[in-house]
Amino acid sequence: MADLVYPPVVALAKTLFRALDLRIDIRGAEHVPTTGGAVLATNHISYLDFILAGYGAQPAKRLVRFMAKDAIFRNKIAGPLMRGMKHISVDRSAGKESYEKALAALRSGEVVGIFPEGTTGRSYVVNTVKSGAYRLANAAGVPLIPMALWGTQRLLGKGTPRNLTQRHVPITVEIGAPFAPANETELRTRLQELLDKAQRDYPDDGVGQWWHPAHLGGTAPTPEEVAVLDAKAREAREARGKRA
Repeated sequence: MADLVYPPVVALAKTLFRALDLRIDIRGAEHVPTTGGAVLATNHISYLDFILAGYGAQPAKRLVRFMAKDAIFRNKIAGPLMRGMKHISVDRSAGKESYEKALAALRSGEVVGIFPEGTTGRSYVVNTVKSGAYRLANAAGVPLIPMALWGTQRLLGKGTPRNLTQRHVPITVEIGAPFAPANETELRTRLQELLDKAQRDYPDDGVGQWWHPAHLGGTAPTPEEVAVLDAKAREAREARGKRA
């Protein structure tokens, strides 16, 4: 079936990137195959990561089918777009069905995008990753390609200032060589290495900035602090639920 929705969305995204004069630096684009299936495993620091990770595959002229939580597909606006772009809905209570859909897409020659951390990070390091990415790559017999994004959190991160109209923001898309990890720890290590490189080479100084990790002199919360914040948020939701 022809892609009728995805190409116009890509064209619109490129127009917006130009209007905002985003300084997007794609490194390692040659690692994305021009044909055949592949799993693209990416860190997750912003609600815009789908767009920028997909943009990283554009030099290879590939359209990435992302695995995303089913709540997005139920949204009145985003849902039709997600289905039109043939992204893959993930229902955490029925993970086997999502896995089989992704596996079928890979075997048919598609590039499937996965955020193996499973949630948007706020500490700007790679958190614990799930095993789905390397399991899918192994089962389908396709390359597993690690990717690190940096700078997207400055536009639309989780629990941070929303600066969607901010201009001239540098954004790095660092793509690593395909590899065959034995477990999720190896994937996390490779993703962190790519993220370290993207942060090290980033043109803007992040020392003292909210969008930079604490271990590099930024003021973003540490993973331990994020865990405390998340626990408090869960307690507040439970309290509201009991009052209701």
